[in-house]
Amino acid sequence: MIDLIKKTMLAGLGATAVTKEKIEGALHDYVEKGRLSATDAKNLADRIIADGRQEFEQTKKDLGERLNELLKKSNFASREELTILEKRLAALEAKHGAEAEAHHTHN
Repeated sequence: MIDLIKKTMLAGLGATAVTKEKIEGALHDYVEKGRLSATDAKNLADRIIADGRQEFEQTKKDLGERLNELLKKSNFASREELTILEKRLAALEAKHGAEAEAHHTHN
């Protein structure tokens, strides 16, 4: 689990740090040396960025799913369960308040 969180964080930092311009700059050497055409370098940079974004999104999705699984296995109440309990508590308080008012009226 820790590895997945770390991978997600590093992917996020990597996506921020490695911009298209930096990738194109790194590929520029290959273009200058004639190993890669300018068009191929641009296409490769676009593909690297797209793959990086896709990997980041997949890792983020995996992390979300694993965290949800972990929360389901824990003893934490869900937001829905808390809402239900709040409504029940409000109803009980209202009922108790009405009973207390009726009791004071009769005495």
